[in-house]
Amino acid sequence: MSFDLIFWVLCFFFDLALLSSNFYQLVILSDLEADYLNPFESSSRINFLIVPEFIVHGLLCAIFLLTWHWLLFLITLPLACYSAMLFVNKRHLIDVTEVFRALSGEKKFRLIKLGFYLFLLFIIIFRLILSAFNSLTSDEHYVDLF
Repeated sequence: MSFDLIFWVLCFFFDLALLSSNFYQLVILSDLEADYLNPFESSSRINFLIVPEFIVHGLLCAIFLLTWHWLLFLITLPLACYSAMLFVNKRHLIDVTEVFRALSGEKKFRLIKLGFYLFLLFIIIFRLILSAFNSLTSDEHYVDLF
């Protein structure tokens, strides 16, 4: 099994974790809006996931940089910088007292991130399939698109 295939499988699982975490946060915010959860419970559930999400996204961005995948690094860099800015300014956690005031903005932000991670997942799946094809076939059938 080649290193490239292992790399894309690892990226697939990282992006899948980010996608599921973001979807879970969006569901929690929708439940809060429909009054199924109280503000303290929803804020604590979301705040528990925010820092690990930042770490996994930073790792994904770093491994794209270290493996010379410049385009994917440049695609993931703005969200990583925005997350770092939120963390440094201590605005990354959801405040229990302000959760209803910021609900629509938080939902829009999570929807944009969900679309971003879905776009990234499609790119990673394409590269994973291409890498699996290249590692399972002989050198004469090698496909190099990028």
